[in-house]
Amino acid sequence: MTLDEMLKLTDDLVFAKTGQHLNDLQDKVVRGTIQGETYEKIAEDFHCNESYVRDIGAKLWHIFSESLGEEVNKSNLRSAMERLQVSLFSSHSLFLSNIAQESVQIRNINFCEKTRQPPDIPNSNSDYQQPPTEHHELSEMPELGVFYDRTSELETLQTCILQEHCRLITITGISGIGKTQLAVKFLQEIKHNFEYILWYNLDHASTFTEFQAELIELFDPNTDSELIPKNGKRLKPIKYLQKHRCLVVIDNIHNLFLSNQLAGQYQSEYEEFRYLFKQIEELSHQSCFLLIGWEQPIELAEIRSSNPKFKTLTIRGLETTAIAEFFREQELGEDEKLTPIIYHYQGNPLWLNIIANFIPEMEDFGDKIIENNPIFLPQSLKDNLQQQFNRLSPLEKQVILELVQQEQPVNLAQLLIRGQIPSSDLFNALQSLFRRCWLEKPDHFYCLSPVLRQYIIELNH
Repeated sequence: MTLDEMLKLTDDLVFAKTGQHLNDLQDKVVRGTIQGETYEKIAEDFHCNESYVRDIGAKLWHIFSESLGEEVNKSNLRSAMERLQVSLFSSHSLFLSNIAQESVQIRNINFCEKTRQPPDIPNSNSDYQQPPTEHHELSEMPELGVFYDRTSELETLQTCILQEHCRLITITGISGIGKTQLAVKFLQEIKHNFEYILWYNLDHASTFTEFQAELIELFDPNTDSELIPKNGKRLKPIKYLQKHRCLVVIDNIHNLFLSNQLAGQYQSEYEEFRYLFKQIEELSHQSCFLLIGWEQPIELAEIRSSNPKFKTLTIRGLETTAIAEFFREQELGEDEKLTPIIYHYQGNPLWLNIIANFIPEMEDFGDKIIENNPIFLPQSLKDNLQQQFNRLSPLEKQVILELVQQEQPVNLAQLLIRGQIPSSDLFNALQSLFRRCWLEKPDHFYCLSPVLRQYIIELNH
């Protein structure tokens, strides 16, 4: 009996019992057990705690024991599956009698098809319920809503988190580009791979102590939040992250940082977050932080170049096919007429939605506006851009004004020749603007997007 055949049988047994297929860790436990690996080796390969692997294994053996009517454990799993195969394909015997009110015939399990539906197994005679193994605090996670294709971004996140076991990933991009929606969609697809998940929305009133208390409460609901010291130094979240496989999502990470400064510089009251991220980098653990926002901590850009466990995913506009689907749903006309809109607003879902709602209000002038290829900024779009512009440092605003004065994109040499800004300040400002996704650099030439350029022009008139 091959390894794949055994894995298929175990997956079918779990699916018949719970209605869910083996997740990645369960598959690894079964695979490793069949191959004679120890729990320690399985935990090491999966970068998780050995006790957690033992717990997953014990629950699987319980499912198999209940299903087959015999004791199944780590040492006899292979022989139990071989006996099951003989029973299935030699005598067509009945099985899974302990989890069904009536005996379930083998034809009801459907072992051959790729797409399987759970068999109709009544639960009235079964007193077994799968023990809860997941502790997910997602009350602050927004609803997904309409989601347009982000296949490549989802695949990138899955590779980084589930395969490469990255410790910290930042999802950055200009406001409205779809960072949070991408994270919600991703979380819905992979949440069963984590024992603990916390979604934390970082607003302007948040403190590190509040964040720490919520994280510790996730692991230990009996912890009295009043016992957590105000300075946040006695109970360290890293201890829980080392012990458990955990995913922590922090949305609106830009609220940690100073306005009117270069990107990613902490406000004094949020320095504790800097220390936590430093611990995530330096100490061994099995968890992952996913940070979402307009900016990322300035030190993470430096760490990323030397630590493969730290990644940044910069979100760009929607692909053309997704944008076409958006406009078809809005019933705004032919795709050819919308080409200027797609170009100017760069596939930004929020910007496109604002414009889509604005065009019908122009009634008969709508098509002419599109055909004349202007860039128009409804007030709601201006308000959105104003929030981000207000965060820029004076130096960054000076660089932007330099770029707006140029009719064509300019390279670094041309900016230096103008001599308006000292070279070191210019380098720092350009780097910061890139981190905020306010600059584009086609073929080593710097420029602003059409929308941002128009916004700055109108702002200064």
